[in-house]
Amino acid sequence: MADTVLYVCTTCRMEGDAPDGPRAGARLLDALRALPAPDGVTIEAVECLSVCKRPCTVAVAAEDRWTYVYGDLDPAESARIILDGVGLYAGTPDGIVPWKQRPQEFRKGVVARIPPFPPRAA
Repeated sequence: MADTVLYVCTTCRMEGDAPDGPRAGARLLDALRALPAPDGVTIEAVECLSVCKRPCTVAVAAEDRWTYVYGDLDPAESARIILDGVGLYAGTPDGIVPWKQRPQEFRKGVVARIPPFPPRAA
């Protein structure tokens, strides 16, 4: 199984976040790190995924696989769901989890699907 990276936008701010308190994205990162990640999955903080109108936002990527960006994730309720969805992604050869097998939050919250880089010419 190839290494899969779950990128979590830590600068995502939701309506109602205190200006001087932790942002929703940072709270989501903490919630994700408090749970065991699926085998082969690394969780990494990133400062911005530029999807500010759809907080909280994550991206999931792996070599030779499609990359996905998901938004509209609840920082308090989504951690387990995200990890379950990323575990399904990690178990695929191309990153494409069949639509009906994806968590509802991934089906509703998909922002982008980005193709893998083409193979390098030898």
